[in-house]
Amino acid sequence: MAALVERDDAVVQGLLDKLRNPATSLPAKYRILFSLRGIAGPAAHAAMLEGLKDPSALFRHEVAYCLGQRQDPAAVATLKRILKDDCEHPMVRHEAGEALGAIGTEECLAPLREHLQDPCPEVAHTCQLALQRIEHFAAAAAAQQAAEEADANASESRYYSVDPTPAAPASIPLPQLRASLLDEQEAIFQRYRAMFALRNRGGDEAVQALGASFSSASSALLKHEVAYVLGQMQDAHAVATLKRVLEDPAENPMVRHEAAEAMGAIAEPECIELLKQYTKDPEPIVADSCIVALDMLEFEHSGGFQYADDGGQPAAAPPAEVTASA
Repeated sequence: MAALVERDDAVVQGLLDKLRNPATSLPAKYRILFSLRGIAGPAAHAAMLEGLKDPSALFRHEVAYCLGQRQDPAAVATLKRILKDDCEHPMVRHEAGEALGAIGTEECLAPLREHLQDPCPEVAHTCQLALQRIEHFAAAAAAQQAAEEADANASESRYYSVDPTPAAPASIPLPQLRASLLDEQEAIFQRYRAMFALRNRGGDEAVQALGASFSSASSALLKHEVAYVLGQMQDAHAVATLKRVLEDPAENPMVRHEAAEAMGAIAEPECIELLKQYTKDPEPIVADSCIVALDMLEFEHSGGFQYADDGGQPAAAPPAEVTASA
């Protein structure tokens, strides 16, 4: 994760005022959020929490994601509340669980354990992954290997997101990673590790292996993460697969949402036309994702350095997260 920067409280207040303004568009709110995400201190944290009052489930889930990426223990109480709220959208609850796993403090353990068997499969699987992530790094620390593993993972990955699991070792052959990812009997934690290792490996074969999961996986959670990493990779070979996912009205909205953002990150002409088409999708999460993805593209084409509000200094734009949340 990029280092947070110091900014005057007046800058943060200006961003908060824009965030609270009912006239502020969804893309503008995203820019504000990415600015706040990169600013250190309690004022920026409090301003981000205001975003959880937004009527858009897509935006609330992005706020939860950003709270996790900051890895600030101050967010734990709020994330616990979101995770427990059965009336909240499952995609937002999922991001809250994943964020608790990213923060990884002792107080994150109980709420994650409480929801290991949540009636919503995406939430339950997220909590299982998050708990295993915390346990994995705790075990590494106990064995005095945490620093070496962190260094190894950093050298294998050029991506700055705080991932739900560590990548599998780079020494594992690609066919073995593919087999692990596609094995429905394999533990989801190991399938995620294979997925991130394939992302780090890169290349046509890795993209093909990742894309194959859309037709074989039963887990919407895993498929949405695959779409997310394809966006991070920004490989045009993924476009045809992502197009099929976005166009499928029977697919889980959280998977289609990530496919839309991934296509925005890849930014091929075909992607842009499809995103324009689906800004009118009946599913608000999908339509809003396309609107935000197009706004990110317009900003990049304008020559902007970072997708954020000019009132603050952001962290890097969300991981296709161009990427947003996973």
